[in-house]
Amino acid sequence: MSSPTLDSPWPSSPSDSFCGSFNIRIEGEIPDEILPVLEDPTSSVSYNHNIPKPPPPVPSKTYSGNKYFKRLSRSCSVPKETMDTWDKLFKDGYGADVYIFTEDESYIPAHFSVLSIASPVLGNFLQQSKVKNGMRYIKIPGVPYEAVYTFIRFLYSSCYEKEEMKKFVPHLLVLSHSYSVPSLKRVCIYLLEQGWLSKENVVDVLQLARNCDAPRLSLICIRMVVKDFKAISSTEGWKVMKQVNPALEQELLEAVVEADSRKEERLRKKEERKVYLQLYEAMEALLHICRDGCRTIGPRDKVFRGSQVACDFPACKGLETLVRHFSSCKTRVPGGCAHCKRMWQLLELHSRICDEPDSCKVPLCRHFKEKMQQQTKKDEAKWKLLVSKVVAAKLGPISGRRASFL
Repeated sequence: MSSPTLDSPWPSSPSDSFCGSFNIRIEGEIPDEILPVLEDPTSSVSYNHNIPKPPPPVPSKTYSGNKYFKRLSRSCSVPKETMDTWDKLFKDGYGADVYIFTEDESYIPAHFSVLSIASPVLGNFLQQSKVKNGMRYIKIPGVPYEAVYTFIRFLYSSCYEKEEMKKFVPHLLVLSHSYSVPSLKRVCIYLLEQGWLSKENVVDVLQLARNCDAPRLSLICIRMVVKDFKAISSTEGWKVMKQVNPALEQELLEAVVEADSRKEERLRKKEERKVYLQLYEAMEALLHICRDGCRTIGPRDKVFRGSQVACDFPACKGLETLVRHFSSCKTRVPGGCAHCKRMWQLLELHSRICDEPDSCKVPLCRHFKEKMQQQTKKDEAKWKLLVSKVVAAKLGPISGRRASFL
C-alpha cells in the first residue's frame, strides 16, 4: 500500500499489512513496572464455589412454538439509557478481569464474559490466555491504541465517536473481520462506501476489501477504478500495488478493457437501433402518403394544397422527394438507379410488414407478397431478420427481445 503521512491511519510502509499484524498475542509475563498497577486485591478469591442449583421456575402459561418470545425479539429495542450503562461499564472498567495491551504498551481494561459473548474469536483467545492473579492478559499488535479502544468499546455498547470511526475505519474493518463482529463490519463497509473512497486510496481499499471478504465494497472500488482509470493509475497506491500484487493489476486492466468493449458495443447497438427506427418511421410515412396523402403528394382521388399544416411524420418530407423521383425516373429498374433501388427496398420491406395486402394502398404490396414465394432461403432469412429488427426498434429493448423470438 502507499505510504501516507504519519497522522494517517494507513500503514507506514508498503510492507505493512493490516491482516498480517492482527494476531492476538497471549501475554505470559507482564512487566514488573506494570504488574502492581494491574493487580486486583480481590483477585485471589477462588471462582470454584459450589453454586447451588436454582429453584424450579414458577408455573406459568406456555406458548407453543415460542411465538411469544419471537414476537418480543422482533419488537425489542435498546433504550439509550441501557447503551449508556454498558458504555460506562467499559469506560470505568469496574470489575475488569482482562487487560488488552496495544502496540505502544498501553492497556485497556475489559471483561472476559462481555468480550467472549460479543466476539467468539476473541473469547477463544482469552480462554487460552494465562491467568495471573485473577487477570487475563492479551496483546493486539499492529493497531493504534485509539483503534483498539474504539473496537472494544463497540463490543460493549455499539457506540463510537464518528471522527474516531472515520479516522480508523480501515483498521476497524480488519479487526471486525478478524474477530468476527458482523455489526461493526457493516458499519465500516457503509462508511467506506459513503464518501470515504477517493482516487488516492481506492486501490488500497480494494485490496483491504478482498482480504476482509467485502464483495460489494470490492465491486464499488473496481467500478471506480474503471470509471477514472487514467487518474487512479497514476497514484502512489497503484504503483505500490503494481509491484506487490501484479495479478490484481492484470485483473483491473482486463476490467477496464472489458468496460471499454461493452461501451463500444452499446454505442454500436444504439446507432443500429437508430437506423432501424428510421426505417420504421419511413414505413409509417409511406403508408401515410399512399393512403391519406400529404401536402402535395398522395392518391389520385385526393386534392392537395401546398399550404397545408406541416406533417406529423418526421420521415415524410424526405420520403416525398424519393417518391417523386421514383415516379419520374427513366431508369427505374432494380440496380439501375441508387435512389430507385432504395425505393424498391422500402416497398418490399413494407410488403413484409403489411398484414392487409388485399386492401393496402401502397403500390406493389401484393406483388412483393407473391415474390416472396420465389426467393431463396438465404434471402428470406435476411429479410426476416431485417423485419424483426425494424419492429423491435419501435417496440423498445425489452419488447424487442420478445419480438425476436416470434
